[in-house]
Amino acid sequence: MEKTNQQVYSQIDNNLYNAAGDIWWKPDTILHLLKTSINPWRVGYSSNIIKKRGIVPAGKTALEVGCGGGILTEEICKMGFTTTGIDPSENSLQTARNHAAVGGLPITYEQGTGEQLPYPDHSFDCVFCCDVLEHVRDLPKVISEISRVLKPGGIFFYDTLNRTFISKLVAIKIWQEWKRWAFMPPNLHVWKMFIKPEEIKQLLSQNRLEWVEHKGSQPNVSIPKMLSYLRKRVKGEWTYEDLGKNFLLIESNDMNILYAGYAVKQ
Repeated sequence: MEKTNQQVYSQIDNNLYNAAGDIWWKPDTILHLLKTSINPWRVGYSSNIIKKRGIVPAGKTALEVGCGGGILTEEICKMGFTTTGIDPSENSLQTARNHAAVGGLPITYEQGTGEQLPYPDHSFDCVFCCDVLEHVRDLPKVISEISRVLKPGGIFFYDTLNRTFISKLVAIKIWQEWKRWAFMPPNLHVWKMFIKPEEIKQLLSQNRLEWVEHKGSQPNVSIPKMLSYLRKRVKGEWTYEDLGKNFLLIESNDMNILYAGYAVKQ
C-alpha cells in the first residue's frame, strides 16, 4: 500500500481539528461525540485487551498519535500509564494541556506528526492511534514510525473506517453529505482514504507488527432510530450533547463501517 496521492488527499478537510478554542470538551460540539459516543467502545476494547494480556499499566509508557484535545489520552492516563500525546495542531494541544491541568493528570503533550515521531526507538510499551489513520497522507510511514517507537512485545491499538459500500452510504452520505441527517462537516472524511482490514494487516506485517485481531462496531440502536436521532439534531430539537447521550457505538462482529484491532511488536 502506497501513500495517498495528492489529488485524493487534497479532498479531505482536517481543519476542524485545528480550530481555535475548545471544540473538544464543550458538550454541544461535534468533537465531544468522540467522548460520549465512541470512547466507551474504544476504551472498553483496549482495556479488555490490556487485562486479557496481563499488562499492568503502572510503570509502563503509552503514546497516543493524533491525540487532538486529549479525549482518549486522558482515559489512557487514567488506566495508569505514563502517558504522552502528540498532534500536529498546537490549538488542540493547548486545549488538551489546559484540560489535563484542571483534572490534575500528568500527561505530556508535544507537537509533531505520525510520519516523523520525535522519539528514540523502543520508547513506548503501548501506542494508540484511533480515528487518525484514515486522515493521514502517508499511512505506510505512520505505521513504520509507530513500530519503530514501540518496544519489542509492545502493543499497538488502532481503530479506523473500512472502505466498503456500507461505509460510503453511512459514514459519507448520511453522516456528512445528506443534509437531512448530516452531523459532520463535508469532507471531514474521504471514502477513498478508508482502510480495508487486509490492507492494514499487510502494513503491520511489513513493519514487524504481528496482527492479532479485529473487532467491529455498530450503533446501539436500529438504523431507522439512528436516522430519527440525527434528524432531531438537524431540526434543532436535539443538541450534539443530546445526540451523544443516545447514540453510542458498541462492539459487534460487523466491520463494514468502523473497526478496531491490535498488533504486537516483534
